[in-house]
Amino acid sequence: MVVMAKYAKGANAERELIEMFSNKGYAAMRAAGSGVSRFPSADVIASNGKKTFAIESKAIKSGYVYLERDKIVKLLEFSQKFGARPYVAVKIKKDDWTFLPAGKIIATESGNFSITKKSAKENGILFENLISET
Repeated sequence: MVVMAKYAKGANAERELIEMFSNKGYAAMRAAGSGVSRFPSADVIASNGKKTFAIESKAIKSGYVYLERDKIVKLLEFSQKFGARPYVAVKIKKDDWTFLPAGKIIATESGNFSITKKSAKENGILFENLISET
């Protein structure tokens, strides 16, 4: 039950991002199996023909999110091949989505990644700023 609830929470977060992009004229989709594929991928892909984004999404209740190194490496690899801008989208509790460039997330001592609410606010940008950047 816990695994299914976790999956549903992640899927709902991805659907929320798709709706946000779609409402701004982007084509957007969830990538099936993005969390389990052995091939590089992203949770959400969005493009308006001029800008393309590959996004790893995390919706959490606590004040931080932990990301395995492999997820970020695969997101960066996929983005390079696909010609997309790689971002990690984080939504903590009821705050707005914050988008952090995947290549600028700082690694922990273990080689994985952690994003705190504070670092997301300091280093991330909101959706409207993301889509308005050139």
